[in-house]
Amino acid sequence: MSPVFAHGQLRLYLLVLLDEGPRHGYEVIQELESRFNGLYSPSAGTVYPRLAKLEEEGLVQRTDDGRKATYAITDAGRAEVRARQADVQDLRDDLDQSVRQLAEQVRSRVQHQAADLRTELKNAAREARATATPVGGHEPWTRGEAAAYADLEQAVNTFRSDVRRAWRRGGLTADQTREVVDILTDAAARIRAVVGNR
Repeated sequence: MSPVFAHGQLRLYLLVLLDEGPRHGYEVIQELESRFNGLYSPSAGTVYPRLAKLEEEGLVQRTDDGRKATYAITDAGRAEVRARQADVQDLRDDLDQSVRQLAEQVRSRVQHQAADLRTELKNAAREARATATPVGGHEPWTRGEAAAYADLEQAVNTFRSDVRRAWRRGGLTADQTREVVDILTDAAARIRAVVGNR
């Protein structure tokens, strides 16, 4: 029996559904899925045997319509639903609680999976940085090389920011601009020499 129904509750709920009007077995399954906002869908192996049992008890009548069977409540079935109105209300209250519990379980599972995914993405990014292959290189960087490259990137960015800030603050004459270009050209040549010796 489905965990969302207590003992005998699915039987009663099927009677309540059929009291609203005749339905095919598949429609009964869809009604139950809709009632649980798609969080629970009973299997055919859960629903059809119970409908057959209700038919044996004379509470439901089955009519074959081509390849489909339609189930309709009988007078005896209606009498049982009327006689058990208190149970029907308890059933509705229990189903409301089941829906809330299922929704909370799904929400908790989704939050947990989202947290796991964020952790996995962070770890993957960290691993990618640590094992990235340098441009033109063939071997992945060691953790030390990756950290050194990050320091180099930071130093270049800081240098660029400092030069621009100084330039904007005081301005540069043509002679100063040429001197800065010469310094940068010399620095670039020295960097190429260092990289070439690697």
